[in-house]
Amino acid sequence: MANGQWFPQDWPERIRALAEGTLTPAAPKRAATVMLLKDTGAGPAVHMLRRRASMAFAGGAYAYPGGGVDPRDDERHVRWAGPTRAWWADRLGVDETAAQAIVCAAVRETYEEAGVLLAGETADSVAGDTTGPDWEADRAALVARELSFAEFLDRRGLVLRSDLLGAWTRWITPEFEPRRYDTFFFVAALPHGQRTRNASTEADRTVWIRPEEAASSYDRGELLMMPPTIATLRQLAPYATAAEALAAAPGRDLTPVLARARLLDGRIELSWPGHDEFTKHIPSGLPADHTTGGASA
Repeated sequence: MANGQWFPQDWPERIRALAEGTLTPAAPKRAATVMLLKDTGAGPAVHMLRRRASMAFAGGAYAYPGGGVDPRDDERHVRWAGPTRAWWADRLGVDETAAQAIVCAAVRETYEEAGVLLAGETADSVAGDTTGPDWEADRAALVARELSFAEFLDRRGLVLRSDLLGAWTRWITPEFEPRRYDTFFFVAALPHGQRTRNASTEADRTVWIRPEEAASSYDRGELLMMPPTIATLRQLAPYATAAEALAAAPGRDLTPVLARARLLDGRIELSWPGHDEFTKHIPSGLPADHTTGGASA
C-alpha cells in the first residue's frame, strides 16, 4: 500500500446510499481525544496506542487516548483550575455545561486509557503515582461507567487542571458512517511524576514516538492511521518542545473538519477540506480496500 490510511470496506456502498437519499446521517456524538506529549533529547514524543486487530472499527490503527463525552459530567459543578468554563465554552463553540463535559471527557479518557491524571489536590498541583489498588478500582469504575468523572473528582477532592490542556483541532465523522463523533482534539504534557501505561482494553500496544517518526512510518505504510491522527501528527512535528505546542494551541482554528463525498463520472470522490493528501477517488461499483483510502474521525 502507498501509505497507512485506514479505509472501511463498506464506504462506497454507504456513500452511494447517501447520495441517493436512502441513507439518513446519524447525529454525531461529542467526544474528546488527547495528544499527550513529553520532551526527549530529539524533541517531543507523543503517546499513541494501537487498537486491537480484533476491533470492528479501525483494528490495528494507531490513535490517541480518547472516547465519548459522558452527559453526567455536565450535571455536577466540579472543582476547576485554569481558564473558566465560559472561556472554554467560547473556545470550543459550545455552552458552558457542554464545555465542562468535553474537558472532563478529555481528562477522564487520558486517565482511563493511559493512566495519566490531569488533576490535583490544589489548583497548582497534579496527582503523583496513580497505580495503587484504590486508584485502579476507581479507574475501573470509570471505565465501566459506574462512576462519572465529576463524581470521581468530588469524591477524591481533586481539582481538574483545565490549564494543562490546549484545544488543538476538531473533526466530525463523515455523514455516511453509521457511528459518528464530533471529536475535539487536545494537547497536553505528561505531568512530572506520572507515567503512562497501557490501561485500555481496546489497545494491544502503546508507544512514545516523535510525530515526524510516526508520520514517516505512516508514509511508508508501516503504521495504520485514520486521517485525523496523521493530520495532527504532521501539525505537531514543527514544535521543539511540548511547551511550545501547548503555547500554540489557543491560536489554533477549531472549525470542524468534515469529509465530503460526491459521485463524479462513475467514481466517488472523497475529500477532507484543507487536507488534500486524503482525497481519494473510488470506482463507485467496486468495494474499497480497507487500507488504501481515507477514514473517519
